[in-house]
Amino acid sequence: MKEIKKGILIRVYLVYLGVLLFGVFIIARVVMIQQFEKKEFMEMAKKQEIHLFETVAIRGNILADDGSLLAVSVPIFEVRMDVMTDSITDEIFRNNVDSLAVSLSRLFKDRTPSSYRDMLWEGRRNHIRYMLIQRDVTYPDLNKMRHFPIFKRGKFKGGLIVIPQYERELPYKSLARRIIGYESGEGTNKVYVGLEGSFTKNLQGVNGQRLMRRIGGQAWVPVDPESEVEPQNGNDIITTLDVNLQDLAESSLRKELIADSADHGCVILMEVKTGYLRAMANLGLTKKGTYEEIFNYAIGESQETGSTFKLASFLVALDDHKINLTTPVNCSGGITYYSGRKMEDSHHGLGLLTALQVFEKSSNVGTSRMIYTYYADSAQNYIDGLYRIGINRPLGLQIAGEGRPYIKTTKSKYWSALSLPWMSIGYEIALAPIHLLSLYNAVANNGVMVKPLFVREIRKNGQLVQRFKPVVINPQIVSPWAIQQAKLLLEGVVTEGTGASIKSPNYKIAGKTGTCQIAAGNKGYRQGTKQVQYKGSFVGYFPADDPKYSLIVVIVNPRKGKYYGGAVAAPVFRELSDKLYAIRPDILIPLPVDTTSSPFPIAQSGQVKDLSQVYSGLGMPVHQTAGPSIVKGTMPDVGGMGLKDALYLLEQQGLNVLVNGKGTVVKQSIAPGMQISKGMPVVIELKLRLDKPKTQAG
Repeated sequence: MKEIKKGILIRVYLVYLGVLLFGVFIIARVVMIQQFEKKEFMEMAKKQEIHLFETVAIRGNILADDGSLLAVSVPIFEVRMDVMTDSITDEIFRNNVDSLAVSLSRLFKDRTPSSYRDMLWEGRRNHIRYMLIQRDVTYPDLNKMRHFPIFKRGKFKGGLIVIPQYERELPYKSLARRIIGYESGEGTNKVYVGLEGSFTKNLQGVNGQRLMRRIGGQAWVPVDPESEVEPQNGNDIITTLDVNLQDLAESSLRKELIADSADHGCVILMEVKTGYLRAMANLGLTKKGTYEEIFNYAIGESQETGSTFKLASFLVALDDHKINLTTPVNCSGGITYYSGRKMEDSHHGLGLLTALQVFEKSSNVGTSRMIYTYYADSAQNYIDGLYRIGINRPLGLQIAGEGRPYIKTTKSKYWSALSLPWMSIGYEIALAPIHLLSLYNAVANNGVMVKPLFVREIRKNGQLVQRFKPVVINPQIVSPWAIQQAKLLLEGVVTEGTGASIKSPNYKIAGKTGTCQIAAGNKGYRQGTKQVQYKGSFVGYFPADDPKYSLIVVIVNPRKGKYYGGAVAAPVFRELSDKLYAIRPDILIPLPVDTTSSPFPIAQSGQVKDLSQVYSGLGMPVHQTAGPSIVKGTMPDVGGMGLKDALYLLEQQGLNVLVNGKGTVVKQSIAPGMQISKGMPVVIELKLRLDKPKTQAG
């Protein structure tokens, strides 16, 4: 029994010992793997790793109004090579590697043939299956590579690995670059500016997905191509920009900036009825001494405007029926004082003027006195009038970076006894050029203020997704009567006032010059011995009889001696309006045709004897009416006259004549028989007659 028991114990001990040794072996193996073989096993695991990758969607295009490409995603490729693919035998590689190296060297010119050969042999020896050949390869160069030795064997047999990528390109280079926008930064810090940023959700599309398996190194292959989720490419943005007009705007602006050695400037061209922005140029002086699009001054530079703001002041006073065009204003020689602070005109000597003449001559003293006279005791009413117009509100543009308009109220902590007179002439307020243009555009549009638009449509694969129709942001900024008076003010500036240098014989321009000192924050306008900086501007619309386009030009800190808006900005306005008049047939105002009128011509008043003789000689009946009676110092009746005869009579009386319309006189602002004096303004309105009156002479 003892022997049997002893044998059993020995067997049990042996089993225990075997289990113990096996456990020790397992522990030792785990320690071995953790400490010495971990890296090898991790590498093996990585070789079998499966991962879900995103496939990037192609970013949509940005196009001009006519379909011209302004921004497009151009395909570029990263080219790699599986040097160890089974289809490339040692013999094939050895017989073709030299010629492949020569071909790569000739195409890219970045390495010698021997350098490429060494790289390929090293990849072969190291069993590299994802070797980088070249980045940023264009599509034409990729097509050439497909015919190179080894590569020409095909996608799989030649070991060629092509990774498509996309690069944003601007076909017109810097043209309208600040509006179109661009990519800034990299990775998670990458942002888009301009329309690229504002419409990035539309442009970027939706990325797809692809399940990939690592086959070694950095090489990945699709697991199941049929399970891939294809990316949805981005939508296209159709802008309102006209490439030709944009080019004209930039070239005209650049020429003036160079001539004036100015800091920067901008031009905005807008379609009156729709608010479509046809051109917007922003050029600033770089450290290299060139002018480039470095900031969107047109929408982002909100500053004091100077005299171009006087239109808003006149609109409020007209709308409140405080003034009319003949309201007398004493300009006191061009100098006045408010609370001890001096205000003066750029040119002294102005005396008693009408409100129309104050605006035409851009008198600071006259404008401020007019506003101060009627609003000194109710300044908030003046502010309320500006707010009714809506120039205190942001426009909510389709592009980021809009400067905030600033029109303070009497409750502002910055309000002072100087605020009312200085605000009336465009100081102590802040507007960006786009805000000011919207105001003038509203006058041209008979009081309807529309939102400036940069984008007209969004399309996907040519199909319309969304259309941006004109947006009315204020259906009537002031009364229709006030609008008509404002139009006469703006036309008078070009016919008789500070903008007379750009008067055109072919079409009528309406607008306003502006000259403003530039303040350096809280430091004031003059910095020690430094010269005062100025901003010259001109804003208006054309043709004044039937406005099609509104336009603003701003030149900041010209250094060649001239700085008035009429000298630096108005010529750019005229150059652009002339070019548009020449290339845009919609600007021309066709004469209406009357198919029901008498076969005999209608003669306007004047030249009685000559006309009667001509008609009698032609055998035409003549019905003669009494001619106008002319009494010196009394307003004559010019109703029914043509422009030439009416101008002759009125100017003989010493009147300052402002003309509105074409045809024969149907209305005059001073009634016949009223007492008149030399220099008094009179507005005559002409219309084409399409009725069937009797033929007249005299």
